[in-house]
Amino acid sequence: MKPKHLLSLSVLLISAACSQPEQKPLTQYVDMYIGTGGHGHVFMGANVPFGAVQLGPTSIPQSWDWVSGYHISDTTVIGFSHTHLNGTGIGDLFDVTVMPVVGGVTYARGTEDDPQSGLWSYFSRKNEKARPGYYATRLDRYGVDVELTATKRVGLHKYTFPASLEAAVVFDLENGGCWDKATETAFVSDGLRLSGYRYSTGWAKDQRVYFTAEFSKPVKNISYPDAAETVPEEGDVTVKGRYARVEFDTTDGEPLYMKVAISPVSIENAKLNMQAELPGWDFEATAAAADKAWNAELQKVRVETADEAARRIFYTTLYHTMVAPSEFCDVNGDYRGADGEIYRAAPFVNYTTFSLWDTYRAAQPLMTILHPEKMPDIANTMLHIYTQQGKLPVWHLAGNETDCMVGNPGIPAMADIVLKGYGGFDKELAYEALKKSAMLGERGMDLRMKYGYIPCDLFNEAVAYDMEYALADWAVAQVAAQRGDTADYDYFLDRSKSYRHFFDPETRFMRGLDSKGGFRTPFNPFASTHREDDYCEGNAWQYTWLVPHDVEGLIGCFGGKEAFVEKLDSLFTVSSVLEGAASPDISGLIGQYAHGNEPSHHVVYLYTMIGQPAKTADKVREILTTLYHDQPDGLSGNEDVGQMSAWYVLSSLGFYQVEPAGGRYFFGSPLFDKAELRVRDGVFTVIAHNNSAADKYIQRVKLNGEPYAKPYIGFEEIAAGGTLEFEMGPEPAVWYEL
Repeated sequence: MKPKHLLSLSVLLISAACSQPEQKPLTQYVDMYIGTGGHGHVFMGANVPFGAVQLGPTSIPQSWDWVSGYHISDTTVIGFSHTHLNGTGIGDLFDVTVMPVVGGVTYARGTEDDPQSGLWSYFSRKNEKARPGYYATRLDRYGVDVELTATKRVGLHKYTFPASLEAAVVFDLENGGCWDKATETAFVSDGLRLSGYRYSTGWAKDQRVYFTAEFSKPVKNISYPDAAETVPEEGDVTVKGRYARVEFDTTDGEPLYMKVAISPVSIENAKLNMQAELPGWDFEATAAAADKAWNAELQKVRVETADEAARRIFYTTLYHTMVAPSEFCDVNGDYRGADGEIYRAAPFVNYTTFSLWDTYRAAQPLMTILHPEKMPDIANTMLHIYTQQGKLPVWHLAGNETDCMVGNPGIPAMADIVLKGYGGFDKELAYEALKKSAMLGERGMDLRMKYGYIPCDLFNEAVAYDMEYALADWAVAQVAAQRGDTADYDYFLDRSKSYRHFFDPETRFMRGLDSKGGFRTPFNPFASTHREDDYCEGNAWQYTWLVPHDVEGLIGCFGGKEAFVEKLDSLFTVSSVLEGAASPDISGLIGQYAHGNEPSHHVVYLYTMIGQPAKTADKVREILTTLYHDQPDGLSGNEDVGQMSAWYVLSSLGFYQVEPAGGRYFFGSPLFDKAELRVRDGVFTVIAHNNSAADKYIQRVKLNGEPYAKPYIGFEEIAAGGTLEFEMGPEPAVWYEL
């Protein structure tokens, strides 16, 4: 029997717990439509955090604003695909598309010009519902209500048909997205279950997806409208075709459930995935589990604010940071490697969809704070990619190296994990991967090692490639320093200063330099010709500041701090006109600062780094409140697999990692009164006293109750947990010494 005082204490604790207000699920604040308009390119549909399945509608258009399969301006759907990208600038995936239909159909994508062509249907926005882990709509053409939810590797469909003897679900392995084209497809069926595979080429040159599908009621018939070949195999039928029609008799209002599991390895593994993740048919429980999974991840940050729009934007952006990287392995650990080989029972979770040119800047640094449990798996994935293809990933998609975008972005991402002290992977292999990736004589690096920079007459986008290589070299140097390797440190640190070759002291811009040492002429800093000049999705105004690793060196190029600040100030005040055939990615303009594209994302924090934090605060608040909205066009550029959103998450908390790796998060202007982050060793609380639109300037800082006199906070201080307090005010102030 317990002593009376312990019983009393227990009663008090239970009573206190019961009296606590129940925390509302944070998924209610996620607005799935933010980013579906403009050029946000976000995914719309049902998934779980970092899941392999992104199950949602795919529309007719194949143009740039439909690379995720969905755009708010359009209400067509050709089917519901099990893989989609989130916010990219190139289209791919849309694998295993399924469409519930009634009656005869034409087996093609169809066009809006011909209402009877293809499988497609209109839907009405009034019948559409979307929340994390759940999507619903009604197909007007067929009178079918559609509801979707998902686990990591399985999509669960609920179709409510009208009464019909011609109800069917069509499997479409022909239509992918934009750049994607099917190369080989097949179906395998035993008359009850339909399985198959889809091989395709596009952005990912050799993508392979295997699937299996089960139905909640007996199948009346399975036909293959375009079958080229039918071969019996041990009682099953294998069909080399693009389409399969699975037919049912339905009564009015009768739900038909279908679950589709996918695998990058085999049909057998798809079946294993289904059995492990979704053996039953409970749609409501599956949708609730998806909501619970999302809520658990969103609970890693709790913000307090009276601004409901800002709350919606925050949790939507946090949601967007967790669509990818996506798991790229089966429940038994099998995965397809970067060399095309199958690796069995891997002792780590393998990932894909690494948009590293975008995400090394903020999404990866945010992940190191909020998802410490995933860091060993991310590191091991990157290192296995290195061993399989001979270099760290650049832009990895579905086991394929796309080599998309400039520089060596896998290096700062890998170096950041190493420098922050994460374990669970081979540190020696990591250093080998960093060095060898930095020394490969490809993508302009051979020219850089020969000339000391990349000559613009010998290589396209030379300035952009070289400046990205320079910051990656700095990241390698920091890891070398951590290891005590002075020779490597000196070599890579020296190479990280190659940006200086491009600085023209006369115009005070970074300019293309040819192999004879002459600047490219004519020169116009406002001009940009997409993929055909010295920059990449930018111009001289934007690329002049791409030196986050050596701000003092960049100041030296200008001849001193005064000239540097004068030029930086002008970035935000000059005309926003772009000249030439500029990329639409150069968007979200304040002057020539382009928040809609990643090379600019660190720029506003340069002011804090040089002792003028009020200017950082001004610009951060302006961007947070004018370039992010709680409307479909609420992003100023592509979401870019979480990067655009990660900038908002970090900046609204009050800090941002400017340097490519290592974990110094420089202060800006916190948007929220209070935020609690679940971090590696506990809870890290950020409090902004006297915070408002007018009181946006940091006056004083405390860390764990003690005065704090630095312009940044280190990763270790965040990861350890504790309390960071900002005293805010209406007048600019400087609380630190450089």
